[in-house]
Amino acid sequence: MNRRIIGLLATVCLASACKPEPVGEMEPIPRPPDMPAAPARAEAEKKPATAPAPDPSKVVLRWKLDAPTGFRLTTSSGSDETSALFVLRKRESGDYAFRIVPEKGGGEEDQGTMSERGFVLDGLSGPLHTTATLVLELPLEPVGPDAAWTLSPDLVDLSAVRNFVEKKTERRNQVKLTALTPGDNGEQVATLEYDLTETVSGELRGAPKAAAPPKDTGKKKGKDAKAEDAPAAASDKEQVTSSEVRVKARGEFLVKAGRWRSWEGTLTTQTQGELPGVSSGERKLRLTPLETVPQELLQPQAKK
Repeated sequence: MNRRIIGLLATVCLASACKPEPVGEMEPIPRPPDMPAAPARAEAEKKPATAPAPDPSKVVLRWKLDAPTGFRLTTSSGSDETSALFVLRKRESGDYAFRIVPEKGGGEEDQGTMSERGFVLDGLSGPLHTTATLVLELPLEPVGPDAAWTLSPDLVDLSAVRNFVEKKTERRNQVKLTALTPGDNGEQVATLEYDLTETVSGELRGAPKAAAPPKDTGKKKGKDAKAEDAPAAASDKEQVTSSEVRVKARGEFLVKAGRWRSWEGTLTTQTQGELPGVSSGERKLRLTPLETVPQELLQPQAKK
């Protein structure tokens, strides 16, 4: 009897030991004592970091052209004065366009496109491009009082001077927000001051030299004959020369309206040596807002 019971129990135990494991079932492997615990799933799938709150002491300066904006750009040098209408608008395509139309004093009409921060994307060259850069470009980042940034004008352009070989260029380029004050109807007024200098120096090769006095042969063409009547000869020596342009300006930008309340400055040019077509002098620039933009200037114009 006892032998039968013992044999039956042995058979049951063998059958249980040989029973197959369920398919797909796995036993967890114990974590080694020195292994740190895994982070929770919620922590592993963290949400992207939110942008920091804007600094209330800083502002973003951008052009806002929901409606066309116009300015009168006046340039004066001594008794000479010219003016042009400077019109900015948003086109149906969504890009920002500007148009410069001479009002008096001659000059050619020009146009181009710009970014929201006033960076010239297309159009203009020479002095017009320099002027547009000064009165259009705004800082890339938010700025507060005493913040400074740079512009991208070429103040000195000697590419049209024949035989000029550039040797050295020096630049000082700074625009600074000197004040941020409240204005009318909840407006903020950002005061910007400009201090820019660019100097280009080099050599003018093959420049004409004064002719030597004619030899006294005892014969004269006339009693008033002068040495300067003789033709000039080409020089085989280089003449050291340079040109410097300085800009001092001040503008008041309406932050919420996205346009200038006023802007005026002085461009001073000084040259050393002979630079054909380049002269020393001072020009004053003034940008005055227009109450209304002439309708004819808002009509689309074929691009040159």
